Amino acid sequence: MQYSSVKKESGSVPSVENLPIHYDLYSPVTTQSRSFPVILFLHGFKGFKDWGAFPDACETIARQGFCVVSFNLSKNGVGENMLEFDEPELFRKQTLTSDLEDVGSVIKHLKKGQLKSEQVTMNTDKIGLIGHSRGGHTAVAAAAEFTEVQCLVTWSAVADYNKRWSDEMISDWESQGFTDIVNGRTGQTFPVDKIVYDDARENSDRLMAIKRVKELHIPVLFAAGKDDESVPVKDSKKLFRACPSDDKELLIIENTGHTFGVSHPFEDENLPEPFEDLLESTETWFIQHLR
Repeated sequence: MQYSSVKKESGSVPSVENLPIHYDLYSPVTTQSRSFPVILFLHGFKGFKDWGAFPDACETIARQGFCVVSFNLSKNGVGENMLEFDEPELFRKQTLTSDLEDVGSVIKHLKKGQLKSEQVTMNTDKIGLIGHSRGGHTAVAAAAEFTEVQCLVTWSAVADYNKRWSDEMISDWESQGFTDIVNGRTGQTFPVDKIVYDDARENSDRLMAIKRVKELHIPVLFAAGKDDESVPVKDSKKLFRACPSDDKELLIIENTGHTFGVSHPFEDENLPEPFEDLLESTETWFIQHLR
């Protein structure tokens, strides 16, 4: 059943370090008494919940009968204005462990009723994950880490983040304790501390998607753009091959890249066709496997 209206409710819950995890909750508007499965949306590196067409995607999925929680990871560098990277002191310490713990915090607050809708009941026994890029990498680890997760969809997921560090980055970390990252969209330069590198290496068994995907027996859809310029499509293929689930699928969308035709800010009236295809496949996957 498709719902004609969606309500958006916003708030925040604390991380394990008592930092705010700002969220938007999209839920169907209905007069019927029923509960809806929950889907968590994880943005990627240098991303945020309001990037591009992510809000449109969350609303579209919610219309299919899901409560969608999109949230900013607590150390993603975007503060209370939700749109600008104005917290570089947090961004420089955004480890994969803190990202994974943020997912756990959101699940915990959902289960305790501290993150809830004022208008519908949320079925927190049925939780799905969507993750884009680094968020897809974290989503794989989270699906293995938290038993509440029953279904997973990754968009352009990184397979092994420890293979993302360049020799120059490693040299910077070893010599000066940080390396600089440039945000191509804003032109801003941000330091990233060595703790990010150390955390990924020291906790690789827990954090690396290519390792944790071997634990997944839930339904998983791995989606990627064939011409991805940021994360090679082979990463999604590696994750697909390593996943032991009987319900898994690899979706390669032709003639599109890392963000499936979407950029930020996104002001077009219609979604790009590749993103539409991605969204339709994502909706279908959750309708088949999470309801």
